[in-house]
Amino acid sequence: MRLMDIPDPGAPDVLEVLVAVEAVGINFPDVLIIADRYQRRPARPFAPGGEFAGTVVAVGAGVQKFKAGDRVFGWCVSGALAERLRLPAAECLHVPPGMPMDEAASLLMTYGTAHYALTRRGQLRRGESVLVLGAAGGLGVASIEIARAHGAGIIGAVSSMPKADFVRDLGVDEVLIYPAGPLDRNAQRELAAQFKLATGGGCDLVADNVGGSYSEPALRCLNWGGRFLVMGFPAGIPAIPLNLPLLKSCQIVGVAFGAWLQRERQAAARLVDELLELYRDGRIRPRIQARFPLARGGDAIAQLSERRAIGKIVVTI
Repeated sequence: MRLMDIPDPGAPDVLEVLVAVEAVGINFPDVLIIADRYQRRPARPFAPGGEFAGTVVAVGAGVQKFKAGDRVFGWCVSGALAERLRLPAAECLHVPPGMPMDEAASLLMTYGTAHYALTRRGQLRRGESVLVLGAAGGLGVASIEIARAHGAGIIGAVSSMPKADFVRDLGVDEVLIYPAGPLDRNAQRELAAQFKLATGGGCDLVADNVGGSYSEPALRCLNWGGRFLVMGFPAGIPAIPLNLPLLKSCQIVGVAFGAWLQRERQAAARLVDELLELYRDGRIRPRIQARFPLARGGDAIAQLSERRAIGKIVVTI
């Protein structure tokens, strides 16, 4: 990746807006898309960055929801790590009054994914317990706060002591540090035992933000009828023995939040309204731990890809 000048995106077309980008939230799909490991592959050269906040510069014909000067945030797959972004108006939302732009650029993908995963796909109920893998990352923090807002018990699993200290400050019930992977069979069995001990014998949901050889040990600690939420796999795509969901009568549930946003716009709008209400009530708040200028956008993505991130990473423009 390198910083370069590209042609101005030009005036917005019908039902489009032109946005002066002010902040970009960095997420794991940004890591995948520059390595051609994502579902969509933009033609080179392209700017990565799929979660943004900024100010509307101009609107195209037919746009009634926004006007020049409006503060907006949204999701666009790629293109946000640039000074200006042209995209469909339907992909934008109004930034609530008083919300900082860096927090607006950190809300939709992580908190939206966590909320969709736990409440829609996982059907989380008050009093249930949730094991969160990768608990110190942006999606892990969001999973913790969403689970806590819905009255769940929370066990956070992380890869280092500094991450454990960070997660404890979020108010989880238990913290577990897992070893560096990949794990062999003996290490997986040992980790499964540690998960069961930390969860008091088992949990009702697993929010798996890690994947790889960590997924099977986490699945083994699910209670009867539990739900295993597939939310990401920076440690690799796991291989799961299918006798385990049979023996536990549990569910392995995929979480494709971006695709759901596109397919179920009315339902997604209701979910975003719920998120903003939780934000206004102070029950969720993006934990931005690192900010980078646009010229160091590649360093921001590298910090996430190397699994060094604690909390959310934002690029400011």
